[in-house]
Amino acid sequence: MNNKYLYAFALITLISTGCSGVKHTPEGEKVQVLTATEAKDKACIDIGKTTASLLDKVAGIKRSRTKAQLELLTLARNSASNMGGNAIMPISEISGGRQSFTVYKCTGTKAEEYRFGPLSEPDK
Repeated sequence: MNNKYLYAFALITLISTGCSGVKHTPEGEKVQVLTATEAKDKACIDIGKTTASLLDKVAGIKRSRTKAQLELLTLARNSASNMGGNAIMPISEISGGRQSFTVYKCTGTKAEEYRFGPLSEPDK
């Protein structure tokens, strides 16, 4: 009889950890993940910070670091799109299921800006 409870617990744990995926919003899918060098090269403006968080343990079992990283990136990309950003860069390590990001609004490369002037809409 105790084995039934053990199997039921194992099944519930597997289902809950396997089905807890975070989905991109349509706008979040368009947000890029950058390195510091890429943020400089793309003429990006820092528009703020966001912190993504999730449970780092499910049913007492620590989540896969890779899965947690992917879900934190998805949450941060969704948040950045809500802030008007189109790029993010991680600024902290994952700790306790949390990670912080800088949110950027990028307009193009600095080389394009140098050749063609600032990448903005002309005055009307």
